[in-house]
Amino acid sequence: MAESEETPETNVEEVEAQAAPEAGATEAPAAETATETRKERNAAKRKAKAKPAGPRTLEDRLAERAAHRERNATQRRAYRAKQKEKRAELRKSQPVAEAQHAPEHGPGKPKVRQGVVISDKAEKTIVVRVDIARRHRRYHKILRSSITLHVHDERNDAHAGDTVRVQECRPMSRTKRWRLLEVLERAR
Repeated sequence: MAESEETPETNVEEVEAQAAPEAGATEAPAAETATETRKERNAAKRKAKAKPAGPRTLEDRLAERAAHRERNATQRRAYRAKQKEKRAELRKSQPVAEAQHAPEHGPGKPKVRQGVVISDKAEKTIVVRVDIARRHRRYHKILRSSITLHVHDERNDAHAGDTVRVQECRPMSRTKRWRLLEVLERAR
């Protein structure tokens, strides 16, 4: 039994001995590190990363902080440049949209509401009532309410009783922040 246990060890040693002369000088450091244990290798890595012992001065900490911030800024600039190139490529690949008139609304999609004209007495302005029906969160009762919107009507197209669609826009006066899109149904 003792002989059979020794033979595998000697075979492994013989194979390593035969491989070492063939590999040449480049493999010599690898052979030395192969004899080290994993714990020793990890300890060496920790030692290489270790910071100097003792209290650090304020100047050292500020210098480290500046270097860290500069490193992060460099990475951030590279990432943003790459993202900018991707967006440019995407824009080039998509068809060009038609140029529209100057935006009448800020960023985002303007709100669109439908309501009934209750007054058209003012010049280029109509008052629209928008009815709202919503369910109460807890009691689930249908709550009905309405709001009145002052709407810009450039051509005085809508009259009392008409059903209209209006869109949010830039402020045109103290109360006017909507404009007429279309008259859906005329009053009889």
